[in-house]
Amino acid sequence: MAERMTAACDGASKGNPGPAGWAWVIGDDAGTAARWEAGPLGTATNNVAELTALERLLAATDPAVPMEIRMDSQYAMKAVTTWLPGWKRKGWKTAAGKPVANQDLVMRIDELLAGRSVEFRYVPAHQVDGDPLNDFADRAASQAATVQEPAGSDLGSPEPPASPTVPRPAGAGRRTGASRAGSASPAAGRSASRTSARTLKAKFPGRCRCGRSYAAGEPIAKNADGWGHPACRGAADTAGAADAK
Repeated sequence: MAERMTAACDGASKGNPGPAGWAWVIGDDAGTAARWEAGPLGTATNNVAELTALERLLAATDPAVPMEIRMDSQYAMKAVTTWLPGWKRKGWKTAAGKPVANQDLVMRIDELLAGRSVEFRYVPAHQVDGDPLNDFADRAASQAATVQEPAGSDLGSPEPPASPTVPRPAGAGRRTGASRAGSASPAAGRSASRTSARTLKAKFPGRCRCGRSYAAGEPIAKNADGWGHPACRGAADTAGAADAK
């Protein structure tokens, strides 16, 4: 059997909807980024960016090679692993009878998954000791959303810049793909992940899934559909899951 591949993908939207980008990365045996690609989407939602990242990863890899895909988007992962069979049975309608959002992307991903051995693994985003491949994809997608230009290993692009949203241990050097959070004490890592690793100050104004806007400088947190008020994080995940089933 062909050797197993480990990959991660992520999307970003600066405003949701707003300037958006996607990225995927394939790791080597040491868990560092060996091959990657990122691209702009113009104005799009976070969900579109997340699904596009998955679609581009599947299209760029050999379907004969078993693969583990790490993602921090509950929506994108559940869309293709949990909700998709029910959507197809109901004629691409949700349990509420509404048309499935982003149907073209979901159908394309369904086609690319046919006959492949793919295991999806959820990894939390923006953690001090988080998954290094997901962190790389997150940073690449964010950069693509910001500059609206393609990048990648095949283009000779430098590694995407470190994310200002993830606290880093004092004295830690520049990331090269592998996590260096181990240089901090376990207690410090746990403390940071419970606080500032989960929220950050918005660089740009935007709109939360609840419908209310937030201003630049306000604390925000990532939920299944992008960025929004920290208090809406759990509520948004619950509401999105209930509506999509």
